[in-house]
Amino acid sequence: MADERWIIAGLGNPGPAYAGNRHNAGQMVLASLSERMGARFKAHRTRNDIAEGRLAGQPVTLARPQAYMNLSGGPVAALVAFYKLPAQRLVVLHDELDIPFGSVRLKFGGGDNGHNGLRSVTASLGTRDYYRVRFGIGRPPGRMDPATFVLRDFTPAERGELPFAIDRCADATEAVITKGLTEAQNTYHTDPV
Repeated sequence: MADERWIIAGLGNPGPAYAGNRHNAGQMVLASLSERMGARFKAHRTRNDIAEGRLAGQPVTLARPQAYMNLSGGPVAALVAFYKLPAQRLVVLHDELDIPFGSVRLKFGGGDNGHNGLRSVTASLGTRDYYRVRFGIGRPPGRMDPATFVLRDFTPAERGELPFAIDRCADATEAVITKGLTEAQNTYHTDPV
């Protein structure tokens, strides 16, 4: 393959009002990856803020779509097209309700599990064949509407654990692009102790 570049897109909602929301966990992990790369985000014509560099020796473009979660597929697909890459070179970082807080799950392809950001990415790409790094946020308490829950900030107790969970998710993302999905799953599909 001529270009071994990976695109890693962190899903979330733009703007400071949403920055600490559970729904922005993907962008929190993306920020950690940009720090590891020593790269800064800049605006790109594909409606993403991007940061470019090397991550674990791999050429990487980090992408933060400048669209709300349920419209994030357009910017992500535009960036994949800009680099003329197959969808298989895309890793999407996102929050996941059906996984306990702080856990990481990795997969390739599959459905969107009711996640509007994934639904938008799949529709815009025209394929489900891309990697997903799922950051567990847990289920809402009681009868709280999941749509309300994802737009709330992490609790104080969760915020204490958040840096470790973000770091673990960033490590898992690096493992996907350097060691492959199976080895990354074998390492990270254990819940943090």
